[in-house]
Amino acid sequence: MIARTMSSQDLSISAKLINGGIAGLVGVTCVFPIDLAKTRLQNQQGKDVYRGMTDCLMKTARAEGFLGMYRGAAVNLTLVTPEKAIKLAANDFLRQLLMQDGTQRNLKMEMLAGCGAGICQVVITCPMEMLKIQLQDAGRLAVCHQASASATPTSRPYSTGSTSTHRRPSATLIARELLRTQGLSGLYRGLGATLLRDIPFSIIYFPLFANLNQLGVSELTGKASFTHSFVAGCTAGSVAAVAVTPLDVLKTRIQTLKKGLGEDTYSGVTDCARKLWTQEGPAAFMKGAGCRALVIAPLFGIAQGVYFIGIGERILKCFE
Repeated sequence: MIARTMSSQDLSISAKLINGGIAGLVGVTCVFPIDLAKTRLQNQQGKDVYRGMTDCLMKTARAEGFLGMYRGAAVNLTLVTPEKAIKLAANDFLRQLLMQDGTQRNLKMEMLAGCGAGICQVVITCPMEMLKIQLQDAGRLAVCHQASASATPTSRPYSTGSTSTHRRPSATLIARELLRTQGLSGLYRGLGATLLRDIPFSIIYFPLFANLNQLGVSELTGKASFTHSFVAGCTAGSVAAVAVTPLDVLKTRIQTLKKGLGEDTYSGVTDCARKLWTQEGPAAFMKGAGCRALVIAPLFGIAQGVYFIGIGERILKCFE
């Protein structure tokens, strides 16, 4: 009996990991260009290169081609499977652990489970986004370089880095250089800012989704339909994404290694927030909020839809 229970639990965990991985791959493929626009808009200081998301995507496609909008996607596609799998599985595990009576909802326990999921995922999220941001922002820096070079041919567009500014970066080269010069801590630059963003996000998202999804649970099947789970995921994701946008802006600025000419560098979260407030005003904290909502809403809508359809369970049944 005990062996059967353990086998059932292992199957459940494996299915959740597969569901999280598939959902992450599908979601990232669909929304990555918008995420690239978000990163470039958040990193703009002083004179804006892009007027908004649409302008950014059009200029990127024109200057870098269609694949330019997916610069950095390989990092996400490689690491999003473990990231999303850890996030969804950790939340589900903690909910079961903290809420012994599954029939009675407890908002505090749901928020605590979300907090735990947010902490668990940063092991993957921080280095993944650290590498992704460098690749995504390279096109904006190239535009800044061209503009500054035409004005003053001897000017340099970067405040850090000794390699040629014309060389296209790769995630492998960046990771290798960070490990060589700064050790493992180099890949976890901005860890504090990542935690400050992801923990509140998870605290908002998971309880909100659980309660919205519960409204569509069928009495016959005991589960919500795909459509309802998708809409609940989109709604909860967009609300949580917009709510933590100021923290995402700080994280993006801190994790960006190379800066354009005259752009600020930051020593930490407090320094970044102070400079952002005094030099760019409170509106700067909401840069890319619309993009974040458009990225996170379908990303988590797809994730929860796949999760509740149970694709992982169906795949595992094929191997029984």
